[in-house]
Amino acid sequence: MAPLVLLCCVLGYFLMLLGVAWRTSRRADEASFFIGNRRSPWLLVAFGMVGTSLSGVTFVSVPGTVASHGFTYLQIVLGHVLGYAIVAFVLLPLYYRLGLTSIYRYLGERFGGTAQGTGAWLFLVSRTLGASARLYLVVRVLQDMLLDPLGIPFWLSAAVVVLMILLYTFEGGVRTIVWTDTLQTAGMLTGLVVCVGWLLWTLGQTPLQALVAMQAQGTARVFGTDPLAADFWLKQVLAGVFIAVAMTGLDQEMMQKNISVARLADAQKNMLLMSLVLLAVVALFLFLGGLLAQLAPTLGMPAGGDRLFPAVVLGHLPGWVQLLFVLALVSALFPSADGALTALTASACLDLLRLPERAAMDAAARTRVRKRVHLAFAGLFLLLVLGFRLLDDPSMVLLILKLAGYTYGPLLGLFAFGLLTRRQPRAAWVPVVALAAPALCALLDAMQAQWLGGWRIGLELLLLNAALTFAGLWLASAGPTLNAPRH
Repeated sequence: MAPLVLLCCVLGYFLMLLGVAWRTSRRADEASFFIGNRRSPWLLVAFGMVGTSLSGVTFVSVPGTVASHGFTYLQIVLGHVLGYAIVAFVLLPLYYRLGLTSIYRYLGERFGGTAQGTGAWLFLVSRTLGASARLYLVVRVLQDMLLDPLGIPFWLSAAVVVLMILLYTFEGGVRTIVWTDTLQTAGMLTGLVVCVGWLLWTLGQTPLQALVAMQAQGTARVFGTDPLAADFWLKQVLAGVFIAVAMTGLDQEMMQKNISVARLADAQKNMLLMSLVLLAVVALFLFLGGLLAQLAPTLGMPAGGDRLFPAVVLGHLPGWVQLLFVLALVSALFPSADGALTALTASACLDLLRLPERAAMDAAARTRVRKRVHLAFAGLFLLLVLGFRLLDDPSMVLLILKLAGYTYGPLLGLFAFGLLTRRQPRAAWVPVVALAAPALCALLDAMQAQWLGGWRIGLELLLLNAALTFAGLWLASAGPTLNAPRH
């Protein structure tokens, strides 16, 4: 299908998103932007969060890892299921009991304002890097597929995409993205199912026959059995548990959608349903990767990498499948980016600028500040996307998870220390510990060949980072504090 036709379809899809945004943002106020007035339907939140959790990285990068890593990514997602249960039954009750709008206010109530600011800064760095890396990946694929043939430069493509996201999140915030994420998740999953079906037809296989062929090819391996390897099953499952707790339960973007649901019980159902749907969808993505690994050699193409899936679709599948793929890819792009932009704005306004506490500012003044912050983060997204263009890592999913280990690890350590102890660290030491822990982890990661022998650090880096943060807070605390809150 001609790139211009595909581009026009993408623009039509975006106009539909703008229509949804206009409808949902009418009479929106600050509560609408930050937590959707706590009236979001839990089923919509659960379904939309699947798209947010997966994003364009999963859509493009996960199938491309199957040729080299098999189905081992499923180990991480199995850990996610356990991690989401911890979020549902440990963290969500805490957030609802305290009536939080920003989850980092818990750190402020537990440890003081310095800790709240530290948690917010960790989230801002984590989500800004992660969301812009995800955004870069999908913009890059769209550039390769549609925009390079039309002579459109990458910087302009990235600027237009960021502007699109800015336009439909500017007013409604969470109230809008609960609905747009649902629409986009449906589009992404439709494209996934159609592509799997068409590849099965192309290979002349039933799903069972395809799975047998993958086992013979060695790409259907799920569990790593070498304890020293980075993909050892216990490492991966444990990493999956703590990645889910940190990147969902301690993430303002993900939690602001959950706490936008009126009742705790419905928010918990949302988390549990999302975990099961996510497991099934990732399994289907890996199955798709196995099909691509079978088909690629017959087409004279490399069997893995982020560019494999788009190259097969655009070079060898019919035009209508290409159209569905492009729309599904765009649908995978927006849920992670729009929620991140909204959550970053919320955290900066609530945790750093403390807008609700500024009695001298009226509602109109607070809204003006919030919109300026929103614009600033959109500009930062654009700069980082252009920066990732220079880096161009061949497998962005692994890069993003590694970044998460450094940035979410201190958050996990901070929350764990607050929930599991009654000690009170000295306020000035909290940011020092939060910076020292990832610095030590980076040193260990760089020197692991010399210091650890055959052991290779994988995604358990996040847990190590959290443990170092916990230990540092313990050393920086004055002992049990009797008036510290019980949880």
